[in-house]
Amino acid sequence: MAKDASFDIVSTVDLQEVKNAVTQAVKEMENRFDFKGSKSSIELKGDDLILIGDDEYKLGAVKDILESKLIKRQISPKSFSYGKMEPASGGTVRQVVKVLQGIDQENAKKIVKLIKDSKIKVQAAIQGDQIRVTGKSRDDLQFVIQLLNKEDLPIDLQFTNYRS
Repeated sequence: MAKDASFDIVSTVDLQEVKNAVTQAVKEMENRFDFKGSKSSIELKGDDLILIGDDEYKLGAVKDILESKLIKRQISPKSFSYGKMEPASGGTVRQVVKVLQGIDQENAKKIVKLIKDSKIKVQAAIQGDQIRVTGKSRDDLQFVIQLLNKEDLPIDLQFTNYRS
């Protein structure tokens, strides 16, 4: 009897790559003429990024610089949750950006439902903050990966632990 093949669907962010992107963004801000004398900054605190700008416009520019550096490092913008813009000390504005790690229950249920509704002969099980997909055919597992890549899900997914 053939053994089932499986893989895990996860949503993780390499924090070292985020740190590298932040370092590059800060360097770019130090060298840009429009940021001379600015109080704008980016800071990584645990799983949060703290963006500070002189005003809303500057904060938007900080965000654009950071996102361009993240994308260059293959980190999806979907891996971040932007908080509300709020006033900070010294007349600046601050925005906290959460780095999203793992698949939350709501999105996990949505993904499992998508897989079940597709009628592909596989089982999908939520295991904490990831999803295990098993099936008899490796082709079916490939179809699941293609299906999920086509869907415009609100989180960035990776496929790991492929076993056949």
